[in-house]
Amino acid sequence: MSECQRCGACCAWFRVDFSVYETQDGGGQVPDGLTVPVTGTTVRMRGTDHWPPRCTALAGRVGEQVACGIYEWRPSPCREFAEGSDACQRARARHGLPPVPPA
Repeated sequence: MSECQRCGACCAWFRVDFSVYETQDGGGQVPDGLTVPVTGTTVRMRGTDHWPPRCTALAGRVGEQVACGIYEWRPSPCREFAEGSDACQRARARHGLPPVPPA
């Protein structure tokens, strides 16, 4: 099991904003019902639109075992998020998780 499948801290710490063109209505694959409008051209993953954030597509318990319910259709910010990055380490720290060990 990868560290990301145990962690999920990023999904429960950051807002996830992206282009409306990534939604199904916009020609993409992110399910429309999982987003809320931000501007005319930007949407946010539902659940990351309030405090504390937790993406509605995240299943499981952060730090133990998690899964993304729309992994194959996840938006670009999620696809681009790097395990072990500074942002990853900050999210893990906010959840009381140790840093990701170096590869």
